[in-house]
Amino acid sequence: MERIILFDTTLRDGEQSPGASMNLDEKLKVAQILEELGVDVIEAGFPIASNGDFEAVHAIATKIRGSAVCGLARATKGDIERCAEAIRPAARGRIHTFLSTSPLHMKYKLQMEPERVLEKVAESVAYARTFTDDVEWSAEDGSRTEPDFLCRCVEAAVAAGARTINIPDTVGYAVPDEYAALIRLVLNRVPNIDKAIISVHCHNDLGLAVANSLAAVSAGARQVECTVNGLGERAGNAALEEIVMALRTRRDVLPFECGIKTEVITRASKLVSTVTGFPVQPNKAIVGKNAFAHESGIHQDGVLKNAQTYEIMTPESVGLTRSALVMGKHSGRAAFKAKLKDLGYDLPDPAVEDAFTRFKDLADRKKDVFDEDIVALVDDQVVRGNDRIRLKSLEVLCGTRHRPPSAEVELEIDGIDSKHRATGDGPVDATFAAIKALFPHDSRLQLYQVHAVTQGTDAQAEVTVRLEEGGRTVQGQGADTDTLVASARAYVNALNKLLLKREKTAPPARPA
Repeated sequence: MERIILFDTTLRDGEQSPGASMNLDEKLKVAQILEELGVDVIEAGFPIASNGDFEAVHAIATKIRGSAVCGLARATKGDIERCAEAIRPAARGRIHTFLSTSPLHMKYKLQMEPERVLEKVAESVAYARTFTDDVEWSAEDGSRTEPDFLCRCVEAAVAAGARTINIPDTVGYAVPDEYAALIRLVLNRVPNIDKAIISVHCHNDLGLAVANSLAAVSAGARQVECTVNGLGERAGNAALEEIVMALRTRRDVLPFECGIKTEVITRASKLVSTVTGFPVQPNKAIVGKNAFAHESGIHQDGVLKNAQTYEIMTPESVGLTRSALVMGKHSGRAAFKAKLKDLGYDLPDPAVEDAFTRFKDLADRKKDVFDEDIVALVDDQVVRGNDRIRLKSLEVLCGTRHRPPSAEVELEIDGIDSKHRATGDGPVDATFAAIKALFPHDSRLQLYQVHAVTQGTDAQAEVTVRLEEGGRTVQGQGADTDTLVASARAYVNALNKLLLKREKTAPPARPA
């Protein structure tokens, strides 16, 4: 079977989702799990966009050895030089440069004539090749580009040294048949296309990103660009987990293979959800909470007799473990460390000790401790090691005898502890008011959402908070058996992400 290259852009296009900013430590953790997952190419960021993006790409290029590390660059010397510097430590580094080719983009965005665009394609690719042999070129808005001009641009890019040619559906406009026809047209009409691999990058504005990507693979594309959980601008990108499991499950019609270790998919999904603050919808394919759940009596009866009656893949194939009650307040460190290993965590001893302490606290408060509880508390703790704002304590007075509700919050901000008591319309409002008094800001609460990690009245609550400030949007998450504590943690997590957003300058372009 032919091999499909998996190009993950969670750390670049995924992070461009409003509210999805990650700090350096979080990006490194995501990059490491992508490497463990078996991703061929990790697009680590857009180095020219900000110093933070440059540092993240450089750090990932230094750390990652199993996957190629890629940086994005516009068709300018400054962008390409900055990208080349960022990926220099990589065992395998790639420069991904792009230029718009559709009539709409050339006229209104670039304000360039087609012939000048064609020259810039060749110039930028040739310059990128002076830094690395691995250069990818993208025709931004490729699916709305005139076919003749698209073929001329692709031919010029290959002649200049591009070894991967990306034909993106930048605005999610294509449908599978026409997108597959476009890929076949490029393969049939560009004379030197045999010297390059065709890649596809599909957005999900019409809900067709995965369908378009798979149609393109059937038509001859051999690299798919995607993100974990389908994260990305607007409606997102093609979801890595859906692409991979479609290839694995339907080899009868998609006779291709990839190097992804599917058993790591669920863990990667949970990590990305935690660090970005974007919860996975329950009915999300492959990684949603309900993906392997059966409530209908007819379905349950069939699954009990033979799982294949209603399950086309096994939960274990994507790394999902059935909720198992195996840990409790009498469990020791050795058993807890073994459980962490079973769940796919490889933590240093200090992190294990911190996680064990939180586990013991949880076991004292919660009768039944499930695998999902341990995953939630570890993710909540481990990925936030560099936060500038930390919740130290929370005390709330509410109910019929305490009007108005009040909350006393203690925060550690840049190493300094401070307390404040505030009142509000309810306990959550009072808690958020106290936090805002300790850390003043002008952001507006756009979303407050609670869901239970497991069943039962003692289940951990997972809270999502979305804040907006001056056009910047951030999402934070927090987990605890106490919903108010989880709410405070989510709000503080969102504020830490807001600080990160403030430090960053907005990218000068919104690429494919």
